[in-house]
Amino acid sequence: MNPEANPIPTLNGAQVAEVDRVAAARFSLPVEWLMEGAGWQIARRCRGRTAVICGKGSNGGDGLAAARHLPNWGRLPSVAALDRGALQGAAAKMAAALEALGVEIVDQPRFEGSELILDAIFGTGLNRPPEGRAAEWIVAINAAGKPVLAVDLPSGLDSDSGRALTPTVRADLTVTLGLPTAGRPLAEGPALHGRLWLADLGIPRSRL
Repeated sequence: MNPEANPIPTLNGAQVAEVDRVAAARFSLPVEWLMEGAGWQIARRCRGRTAVICGKGSNGGDGLAAARHLPNWGRLPSVAALDRGALQGAAAKMAAALEALGVEIVDQPRFEGSELILDAIFGTGLNRPPEGRAAEWIVAINAAGKPVLAVDLPSGLDSDSGRALTPTVRADLTVTLGLPTAGRPLAEGPALHGRLWLADLGIPRSRL
């Protein structure tokens, strides 16, 4: 993919949230449907045994949705969530669907037996440096010595400015969902997001 030659528009963090709202209100595309579509698109890019690392918000929900497909292909050694009990709405439903398959969602990253790490900790809503366990998990991902696939953008990267907060995941591939973020080509963005793959979620762009 060559994003620089692609006329697809970019979105800032506030616009990403607005697109989700409009998709539900105008096109009857609920968040659960979009999250399921995102999970399928992400899972398709997980080409090896994948340790899935999830945050508390919708980015984590996308990661959990992806994780549900991976056992069918023998590619899910572990799933970790920062706070399983804090998941709400569509993300909580994705976690419940995964657990219904007998998959345990643990509270610490486990990289053993994995060939790839799926970073689904933070998405476009992050506006300050990661703290606490989230920061520790980002450091652990970078230290694991394995390829990293980021959901939407690497955790810790500011979606509007492309500025790398401290710490930020270093990704080898980033699956951008729907439309790319404005910060992708700016500042440290190109050095940290790796290759880009734009995943179409079926939202009618011409009607937004």
